[in-house]
Amino acid sequence: MSKLLAMILAGGAGTRLEPLTRERAKPAVPFGGRYRIIDFVLSNFANSGVYRMKVLTQYKSDSLNNHLSRAWRMTAFLGHYVEAVPAQMRTGLDWYKGSADAIYQNLNIITDEEPDHIFVFGADHVYRMDVRKMLDFHIEQKAACTVAAIPVPIEQGREFGIIKVGPDGRMLEFLEKPKDPPPMPGNPKMCLASMGNYLFTTDTLVKQVVRDAADETSAHDFGKSIISELYKHEPVYVYDFAQNTLSGQEEKERGYWRDVGNIDVYYQSNMDLVEVDPIFNLYNDRWPIHTQPNNYPPAKFVFADADNKRVGKATDSLVAEGCIISGGSVHRSVLSPKVRVNSYSEVEDSILFENVTIGRRCRIKRAIIDKNVEIPPGMTIGYDAAEDKRRFHVTSGGVVVIPKGMKVT
Repeated sequence: MSKLLAMILAGGAGTRLEPLTRERAKPAVPFGGRYRIIDFVLSNFANSGVYRMKVLTQYKSDSLNNHLSRAWRMTAFLGHYVEAVPAQMRTGLDWYKGSADAIYQNLNIITDEEPDHIFVFGADHVYRMDVRKMLDFHIEQKAACTVAAIPVPIEQGREFGIIKVGPDGRMLEFLEKPKDPPPMPGNPKMCLASMGNYLFTTDTLVKQVVRDAADETSAHDFGKSIISELYKHEPVYVYDFAQNTLSGQEEKERGYWRDVGNIDVYYQSNMDLVEVDPIFNLYNDRWPIHTQPNNYPPAKFVFADADNKRVGKATDSLVAEGCIISGGSVHRSVLSPKVRVNSYSEVEDSILFENVTIGRRCRIKRAIIDKNVEIPPGMTIGYDAAEDKRRFHVTSGGVVVIPKGMKVT
């Protein structure tokens, strides 16, 4: 069996998710009630049987480091690990200049582990993937590098690295965030986008990042600097993520992948989960999403006084452990652990992070409320756009965002 190593890039600043990334790294942002965004890529590797993972961290990494050390303790006896690797400035006084430089500055890991193949994956996407099938394709094609790709609407193509591919799957051209993305053959409304997930033979990866580090004009980015040149000289193949299948997955979920790069996409991706029949199913126990277990009591719903509308209820919602819905109403919302919604309050189309308290007779709609926020009684959020913009952060899509620990009055 090939010796494998996964290097997870988790060092980005995540500025487009501000204010959720004001005090944490993007991969540490909560998702789906009880997970962190990074749990999805780590679960993919663990479920695929790739048990050696290095997570390269950098900005505001304390929350992420704590999560990894507490939630992802694997069996050292068998050589399994998920280890956080902070930026160490091993090659100079600079932090990571880009994704390729992050690998270059940690070449000692590759030297120590001596893998045959190296996965270089991002830490901030929501999806399920059996990475072993990508490895099988990579070995079968005798590829120096394999890039996972997925069709996206052509109007979104300028946000991604866009690929032209031959009939045998070999990359013919790579365009990093082009202004006019070329359409896929036979489908003028779609283009083929890189997912930012790469698989390299070890020799290829080492040679490329060393070459790139010596180029002072380089952006030191995998898309712009490595892939855009590598396919011209080496066999680079494109793995069709839409063909990836795994245990327990329904057909409608195949190809589901979300780059939760801004608040509106992040919000909608969470809202996808509360559908009666969601595209992305968290309840697939054959390919579980792993995370930190909590010793909190079960969620509790009180009261049942229908006459005066003091009824604790949640409909079409995800409600995590430790929550108390005390005479309030929750609809189409995602609640993280230890949320309390008090009597006569209404929460709709919202995401509440851990330890949020909603006072009595509040009305909350289309809001993301970060950790440790207490909303005082009688407050209305999400109903008056002008008032919301005066007091809070409001996205272009109209989602109100209240940052972690904010004192709301």
